[in-house]
Amino acid sequence: MTTQKKTILATLAAVLIVSTAVFASLEISQQGAYGQQAPVIPASRERTVSVTGSATSSVAPDLVTVQFGVDTQAKTAQDAISSDSQMMNAVVTAVQSIGITKDEISTAQFSIYPVYNDSIPYPVDGVHQSVLIGYKVSNTLYVKTDKLSLAGSIVDSAVGAGANRVDNISFSLSPAKQQSMQDDLLNSAVLNAKSRAEKAIDPLGQKIIGVKMVNLSEFNPQPVPMYYGAMSAMVDKSTPVFTSNQQVTTTVDVTFLIGDQ
Repeated sequence: MTTQKKTILATLAAVLIVSTAVFASLEISQQGAYGQQAPVIPASRERTVSVTGSATSSVAPDLVTVQFGVDTQAKTAQDAISSDSQMMNAVVTAVQSIGITKDEISTAQFSIYPVYNDSIPYPVDGVHQSVLIGYKVSNTLYVKTDKLSLAGSIVDSAVGAGANRVDNISFSLSPAKQQSMQDDLLNSAVLNAKSRAEKAIDPLGQKIIGVKMVNLSEFNPQPVPMYYGAMSAMVDKSTPVFTSNQQVTTTVDVTFLIGDQ
């Protein structure tokens, strides 16, 4: 082997040795860097606990709804409608006279249907038959207002002007007040969820280490009704109407990440 070939082989060997050393150094450096990173727990190995927290408060309503109507009957449909319209116009005028605006009055239902008498026997064979004797019109209005002190006066004025049905009176919260109450209760509901979770996992030797998910599930309060039968409000003295507080509840569903204590 010539001196030139020996020199070339020696140079290649030196290059290989240096490359191997560099690669080994890089691998050790990368392993060290990985070792310094925080361990990542795969989602499949997460330990969680899901809890529902809630908070409730009682608040005075700021809306009242009074529902009433006029029922009329006549031999013809037109006569029944005409009579009903006259009576209902008088009722609306009376209600507006105490301070209720047109925007606070709405039609809840209007219907017209035939009325039959089933007790009239047929002259030939004496068998009872249905005989059309007229038409009945039912017209229902409701007043929704924030003037809670006028609830009794609305009933009295409507009945005094010809309304022959007072279906119900109910109290409720306006959307703005309801949302405000639920927002105020949100913090308490979350703390309730956390407290329940801690009590559940403490005997298991676990603790909360994070939050994975939060869902809000808000319950809307239902109006509190006060029912009145037809003509029940036709009394000599003013009809007393008392408000009742509304229960507002906010709930949250929280999934906590848990680990060893």
